[in-house]
Amino acid sequence: MLESPAMGRKVHVWAYGHYGPPVLVFPSAAGFAHEWDKQGMLQVIAPLLAGGRMKLYCPESNVSQVWTEKTSPLAARMERHRAYERFILETMVPFIREDCRWPSAPITAVGCSLGGTYAALAALKQPETFRQVLCMSGRYLTTALTGGETNQELYFNNPLAFVPGLGGEALARIQKNTHLTLVCGRGAFEEGCIEETIALGNLLLRKQIPSDTDIWGHDSRHDWAYWKRQVVRHLPRLLARV
Repeated sequence: MLESPAMGRKVHVWAYGHYGPPVLVFPSAAGFAHEWDKQGMLQVIAPLLAGGRMKLYCPESNVSQVWTEKTSPLAARMERHRAYERFILETMVPFIREDCRWPSAPITAVGCSLGGTYAALAALKQPETFRQVLCMSGRYLTTALTGGETNQELYFNNPLAFVPGLGGEALARIQKNTHLTLVCGRGAFEEGCIEETIALGNLLLRKQIPSDTDIWGHDSRHDWAYWKRQVVRHLPRLLARV
């Protein structure tokens, strides 16, 4: 567990691997640090860990107080999201780099479902830190999670809202420093995810932001069985770029 001044409590973190570039996992809507272990994701990436090709870091999130919360005022939800972002940048990233003994280590972020949303925001808002991300079945129009309600802070946590307006130095930072891989299927329970993945992929192309979009067929589903296949397809390729 890591003490987080921003969160005002200790935060659960599970870590795996003995050597290699760091990969940070943002959990799905469950928010649990042990999610990838419980869901069998560690089994499919075991060769990468055993071979010293990566070190994996899995912090919990407060997603249930932000994106799946339906009763608190939007300002309060965004305040909790800001606290989690501060935990990631002020506590988690320094811990990862110290643990890797690599002070400027480029971090790859990965996430499924709402974890994909967090990963995309990490790359778009902190491209010098999160040099590449793998987003599987993410949501990128976050007003869909707030019943359409918005404010200035939500705007900057809503990729399909703020990316169209990027320009100048803000856009150049992203173009220079990071790469996004967006993956989603057309099958069961991907409603919203597939439309927003295609929309964000097209937007990134128009903005000349380095990216790949991989759309799977109607036989795929919004579940761990397909995310396992997707991470096996894409994560080794991303690690080879580090």
